Amino acid sequence: MTDALLSRGLSTQVRLAIAEIAGASGVWCPALAPTGDRVACVSDRSGKPRLEVATLGQQTPPAVLSGPDEEVVSVAWSPDGEWLAYLVSPGGSICAQLWAVRPDGTDRHLVAGEDPRTTVFAGGWTAAPGHYVCSIAPGDGPGADVVLVDVVSGARRTLATGGFLSVTAVAADERTLLARRGPRGHRHVVLVDVASGEQRRVVPLGSPGGAASEDGRFAPDGSAVYLRAGLPGVPGLPRSDRTGLLRVPLDADRVPGTGEVLVARPDADLDAYAVLADGTVVCVWNADGSTEVEVRDLADGRLVRAVPLPEPVMPGWSLAGDGRTLLAELTGPLAPRSLWLVSLDGADGPQPLPSTPRRPDPHLLVVPEHRRYAAADGTELDGWLYVPPGVHGPNRTVVSFHGGPEGQERPSWSPVAQSLVAAGLTVFAPNVRGSGGHGAAFMAADDLGAREASFADVVATVDHLVGSGVARPGQLGAHGWSYGGYLTLVALTRWPDLFAAGATLAGMSDLRTFFAGTEPWMAAASVTEYGDPVADRDVLAAISPMTALDRLTAPVLLTHGDRDTNVPVLESVQAHQELTARGATAELLLLTGEGHTIVGRENLLHLSERVAEWFDRWL
Repeated sequence: MTDALLSRGLSTQVRLAIAEIAGASGVWCPALAPTGDRVACVSDRSGKPRLEVATLGQQTPPAVLSGPDEEVVSVAWSPDGEWLAYLVSPGGSICAQLWAVRPDGTDRHLVAGEDPRTTVFAGGWTAAPGHYVCSIAPGDGPGADVVLVDVVSGARRTLATGGFLSVTAVAADERTLLARRGPRGHRHVVLVDVASGEQRRVVPLGSPGGAASEDGRFAPDGSAVYLRAGLPGVPGLPRSDRTGLLRVPLDADRVPGTGEVLVARPDADLDAYAVLADGTVVCVWNADGSTEVEVRDLADGRLVRAVPLPEPVMPGWSLAGDGRTLLAELTGPLAPRSLWLVSLDGADGPQPLPSTPRRPDPHLLVVPEHRRYAAADGTELDGWLYVPPGVHGPNRTVVSFHGGPEGQERPSWSPVAQSLVAAGLTVFAPNVRGSGGHGAAFMAADDLGAREASFADVVATVDHLVGSGVARPGQLGAHGWSYGGYLTLVALTRWPDLFAAGATLAGMSDLRTFFAGTEPWMAAASVTEYGDPVADRDVLAAISPMTALDRLTAPVLLTHGDRDTNVPVLESVQAHQELTARGATAELLLLTGEGHTIVGRENLLHLSERVAEWFDRWL
């Protein structure tokens, strides 16, 4: 590599394009007021995620209700309209606090999470005024309790304990609740009697939905439980292990009966749902990464109407009280997250809220192509291909791996991918086995001893890109966030000639130190994914890049938020120290005040430019 090539930087035009792309604002997590005339949401238009309240139909700027130093995660409006409950990430940490504020901005106060090691998980408002239920992990153990808080008096009452319980619903009389429990890949919903503490599975093992269920909700009259559940072997769904809607009746003593499948599709997973008073259900499907919204009849599951969306992915939504309109959080490859009013009865077309931030210049962006290809063992894989304008043959290419590993690459807003494209690089974002959105079996196909097969999918991905004329041999880069950062380091150490450069964000370098340093509840949940940190210590060492860094030859950029407690910052620091000691080409970028996800605008701009510059230099 010549000195002239090493010193080559991005042009001013490219830097300006990246600044517009990575500097774009978004709005997400909508919560409609019970009156339907206002919306609470999270927006980063100020440079950090803040709680905003806007009046629908007005051009006036939204009011910011959160504190100046609060990094807001999510928000929920109380049923009586008197309160907003919102989660705050203190200093970027995955540990979270629960705050409450009046819709006019008064009486803002901390409700739960005073201890900096405590993590509060969002739950929801109950039918009683001022009562909010959430799950709280104390930080000194693997469990999480279900806690009811009175946001007015500050009183707290533990409703359920024993294991990691993520509350999904509370009965109107607050005598029973539904909570999801279990480690990754084995989560199921339990019905909890508050007085006795007894927990029982809503769906027994061996029944449809018994292996995996989540998002339990009580029927309005309390006579049944609705579940979003995995439905393998359901008649009419050949080889399906997709997620659908299940109804489980409750007897007079609230004992679950036999579940009935209400809605399911063999080609899509049910992401979310809402049962309406008119006997229909709003179904939000994940179909090959794109969102499809349908209204179906609860009695027979038939399609009443499909609801068109102006963007391909809907990560969040809030339903109006009359069930006729939803406020949708929508995103696409050309559009950061924004809010739209969507009519469910087809009366009106989708309308963006006036307060939606300005989008980046579409001429700076590209729409990815959805591609399918085969793994070495014939398993079908897929991914999204971003090609710079005017490129019609093999090009310098970055393979970008998503996090999770249960995450999924979808056609949504990706500032890093679009920044790389602006620098003239092709980007391919694959869904290797272990990804979500393709059924339960595919998502579990990398668990424990099967992880080697997912590693091999990296080679199959490169073979596809080179063989199909997309990538130029010797000029491929590997990039990834969280688990994707780990997979990048795995690829760089196992196949040192496969990639010419790598860049990671918040990736694990050693699964043994990850288990020791992450939050206790995260460690406990990850045992079924990677292995037991004690019993399987040798296995974890064998699949940890840290034990094979002597094989890494490509230049690598390690980036990390310095407040990350999910994948502790040590994971990047120790890899950088070891690589530097070995004389390898490695750089470390620590982003001040950031956690596992980079949310500050200045840091996101800096990260996007550094990653684009890194691959432009080495590819």
